[in-house]
Amino acid sequence: MGSSKCEGNSKSPRLVIALSEVPYFVNPPSPPPPHLSYACDPKGDTAISALPFCDRSLTDEERVEDLISRLTVREKITQLVNTAANVSRLGIPAYEWWGEGLHGVAISPSVNFGGEVPAATSFPQPILTAGSFNTALWNSIGQVVSTEGRAIYNQGRSGLTYWSPNINIVRDPRWGRTQETPGEDPKLTSTYAVYFVKGLQEGHYDGSQTPNIGGPKRLKISACCKHFTAHDLDNWKGYDRNHFDAKVTIQDLEDTYNPPFRSCVEDGRSSSLMCSYNRVNGVPTCADYNFLTETVRNTWGLDGYIVSDCDAVKVMHESIDYAFTAEDAVADALNAGLDLNCGSYLSTYTQSAIGVGKVNSSRIDAALYNLFLVRMRLGMFDGPTNQTYGSLGPGDVCSDAHQELAVEAARQGIVLLKNRNQTLPLYRGGQTTLAVIGPNANASHVMLGNYAGVPCKYITPLQGLVLLGIGDYDKVHYAPGCLDTACADIDHIPHATEVASRADAVVLVVGLTQEQEAEFHDRKTLLLPGHQQDLISAVAGSVLPGRPVVLVVMSGGPVDISFAKADSRIQSILWVGYPGQAGGQAITEIIFGDHNPGGRLPVSWYPEMYTHIDMADMRMRPDNSSGYPGRTYRFHTGPMIYPFGYGLSYTTFAHQFASAPSAVTVPTLQEQMCGSDGGPSGKLLCSEKDRGTCKNSMFTVSVIVQNLGDRGGNHQVLLFSSPPRAGVNGAPLKQLLDFQSVYLSPGAQRELVFSIDPCRHLSRVKEDGSHLLDAGAHVFRVGAIKHSVVFL
Repeated sequence: MGSSKCEGNSKSPRLVIALSEVPYFVNPPSPPPPHLSYACDPKGDTAISALPFCDRSLTDEERVEDLISRLTVREKITQLVNTAANVSRLGIPAYEWWGEGLHGVAISPSVNFGGEVPAATSFPQPILTAGSFNTALWNSIGQVVSTEGRAIYNQGRSGLTYWSPNINIVRDPRWGRTQETPGEDPKLTSTYAVYFVKGLQEGHYDGSQTPNIGGPKRLKISACCKHFTAHDLDNWKGYDRNHFDAKVTIQDLEDTYNPPFRSCVEDGRSSSLMCSYNRVNGVPTCADYNFLTETVRNTWGLDGYIVSDCDAVKVMHESIDYAFTAEDAVADALNAGLDLNCGSYLSTYTQSAIGVGKVNSSRIDAALYNLFLVRMRLGMFDGPTNQTYGSLGPGDVCSDAHQELAVEAARQGIVLLKNRNQTLPLYRGGQTTLAVIGPNANASHVMLGNYAGVPCKYITPLQGLVLLGIGDYDKVHYAPGCLDTACADIDHIPHATEVASRADAVVLVVGLTQEQEAEFHDRKTLLLPGHQQDLISAVAGSVLPGRPVVLVVMSGGPVDISFAKADSRIQSILWVGYPGQAGGQAITEIIFGDHNPGGRLPVSWYPEMYTHIDMADMRMRPDNSSGYPGRTYRFHTGPMIYPFGYGLSYTTFAHQFASAPSAVTVPTLQEQMCGSDGGPSGKLLCSEKDRGTCKNSMFTVSVIVQNLGDRGGNHQVLLFSSPPRAGVNGAPLKQLLDFQSVYLSPGAQRELVFSIDPCRHLSRVKEDGSHLLDAGAHVFRVGAIKHSVVFL
């Protein structure tokens, strides 16, 4: 890990700092890895390898059915938990299902860093990479995580089942796990899920391969959509996720909470889904047959396994008394469609649940079929010589290309919120001295956020600004201003202002850490912690007029920085999320103009008055009678500091609608319902004519984008629409239809084409969960331009 210290007196500090080349270990040195064993290894037990479940000429399904038929009841039960036991007589090794790969291979029960793989590439938290609105980037990150995951598995140090991504909607900005998600918008979150999961699994989704060369539906690693559903409260003013009963309308489930999971399963082909701790309308999600079986498996077509959040089955009996006995909890979960229990309840109580007739053995076999089929698709039975990804090794972890992608992800996600008088970028040589101030200015592991691994190396903001920005130790002066982000006292502020007063430019790096926002820890305030605002204002007031003051906010969730937005002494503001292992490099490159920021906010930023809203209120839509303002940019009627999709650039982009229809015929109600699958159940008898009519109403919208400035840059083109009666009858004020990311050189222009399916994209969700396309003028927006399409 790099070091930094000040030498000499406080008035003239000498900064000594070096880039980290050694990983910062957050877990102790690990023991040697176990031998990686396969039940059907040709070099193993010949009697076992001769059994049908080892016969690679059979389909995976046939092999799994044979395997299950050979297990005793007790052996079957030991496979229903994340710590699956070995079945030595069949050569099946023990297996730990629980792995995490949210933004890089993470420390988790199945991952054991050490030996030749002491670290893995640590990307920014998803809330930041979502701000890139770049599907190719998300897919590339998924591919790197799966490559490194496979390489670590081949070293005997991990499993192949990763419980990522987190695709819950950020309904409330106080949620501690906002950092893990793609944000507040169903379209953005759904699209992120699809591209990230496809990158992780990188399998043969169409089944086109023959069994002799790897088999159909083979997976690189197994992804998991979590946490299904309406899960976005951890611990807030007496509510906690274990006990919380989310009161959710069918309308909001269909319109907001469930779409990302549907896309993850249907389009991303995720091989797993995790049910959440909370109840929805009185029923724990892990015990809801309508959710798990009717919706996820039968309607959306999950081809994989359903796992509980950890100890969620136990919670059903021991925390909320939903289940009268432990056996009832096990039966409720299994009979609802659960296949795997993260925890020990199923291994402990399933036998007795069978004994008293609460669980049928056929349901156990169905769960095992889903579990072993995923392991078979991962190649975990077929021996090292038969592995599609068996050649991946230590050289494929922390490679230069992977680490460069981590930097690029941070570059593309960082959002420029303010740039008064084009203060940024700073020019090298234009400043004699630079003051770097703030509790996150030299942040290292803070940049990773939660669910992180051991990074290949760190580049902190301070390291980046010294070595990649100014390039001269003597010209950079560092003062944290606070001991930590809690900033409980003002003792260190005077030194920070003194350092700032002598500088030609100041970079303030403030924000949050896992102490303020994390799993099981929601925020009660949107303000910066402690005396951080006092620090910022004092520093801004100490700088000579005209000298740049750049505020950098490191956080997962939104922060009320309205004071800084209004303060003319603070010329520029950047939001950098939790930017990953090389966040300091990306921040520096943007501040000094090596990269033109193009990120957009994936969540709206609100003033502190938002905290008057009850966080436990799950309603998305406003209620004028009670003064409830609604949630997210789609429905919220109150004030915002920065809206969803906001972001500035160092250049100017112009937009023009090149082509779009002015009028379209509205399909009949029956045709609309067929086109949108009829609502939450997705069941509707539709003729081919009905389906075809809705499909034939599709049209395209073409937008020309031009870079009018003298700098090239990424530009995120967001296409929004507003319905004819926006905000009336539950209709959104506006909603994101689609988006594309494009790089444009100075003066260049591109035409982008968006395909619109009116029955799906423009319909509103009614109270009963069905979709309705309203007649009238639908207004399309890109930036400041508008175009109306009238539906007749």
